[in-house]
Amino acid sequence: MATRLVIDHRREGQGTQAGLRHPEKAHRPDNPIRRKPDWIRVRAPGHPVYHETRALMRENNLATVCEEAACPNIGECWSQRHATMMIMGEICTRACSFCNVRTGLPEALDDGEPQRVADAVARLALRHVVITSVDRDDLPDGGAAHFAAVIGAIRAAAPDTTIEILTPDFLRKPGALEIVVAAKPDVFNHNLETVPRLYPSIRPGARYYQSLRLLDRVKLLDPTIFTKSGLMVGLGEERPEILQVMDDMRVADVDFITIGQYLQPTVKHAALEKFVTPDEFADYAAMARARGFLMVSSTPLTRSSYHADSDFAQLRAARLARFG
Repeated sequence: MATRLVIDHRREGQGTQAGLRHPEKAHRPDNPIRRKPDWIRVRAPGHPVYHETRALMRENNLATVCEEAACPNIGECWSQRHATMMIMGEICTRACSFCNVRTGLPEALDDGEPQRVADAVARLALRHVVITSVDRDDLPDGGAAHFAAVIGAIRAAAPDTTIEILTPDFLRKPGALEIVVAAKPDVFNHNLETVPRLYPSIRPGARYYQSLRLLDRVKLLDPTIFTKSGLMVGLGEERPEILQVMDDMRVADVDFITIGQYLQPTVKHAALEKFVTPDEFADYAAMARARGFLMVSSTPLTRSSYHADSDFAQLRAARLARFG
């Protein structure tokens, strides 16, 4: 009987001895996981540098969204010493139906984490680093000061490294955004994730226009910071809705849009409604470029931080070419 319980928990993506990974999803009916088409298959990690990167993360007691969110690109990215570090713990206060990060009550912040992140960035000799986090609705500032501390530590340890952050929405955290912007990251990323109609089922703890205002306000506070936002497709959205979100992003002066295929982590997560074809992704890319984004990444395997280092170089070059 114990064996059966373990199998059931893994099937649901819930964990075993450590308790349920997604307790809020345990009661949901199963959504069968669909077989991936050929264009979205990836190789299992095996490169020696992949294992070196993994060992460095373990040595410094660092979490990565690559692992926690079960990113399909982890083998490629870690083999090139690219990893998106996830700060403020591995437990999120939100319960988004698409996300594989553990849900629950987070632990206290680790004051030593900013320096450990900075040390890892320096040892990896990164040209560009992406820092993200779980949602920390339990903190008065949503973790804004911790983001600022990490940025400051990286600037001191690796002054030539450019810094991209992927933040929560800081919902009902007045003054939080100003703290992060004052730390002057090179890229401020916050994902809208999906179209407004799907927020109640896909991103129930968030508000579409709060996320849009966040991106808009970054540019008002510091126009030199690049802004970036991403969407998942395949959740039941319609093409006109995606185009409207693109227009909304441009009104907020977002520089860089990413569009990628949603992949269902477990049977308890939001159902995958459609595998969007490469031709459809190419069409979305053309529509985005026509709207004036400085940078567009729209492919089945696109993720927020996929190829972030080379993309940043192109983003900076695009701004220079357009505005001088």
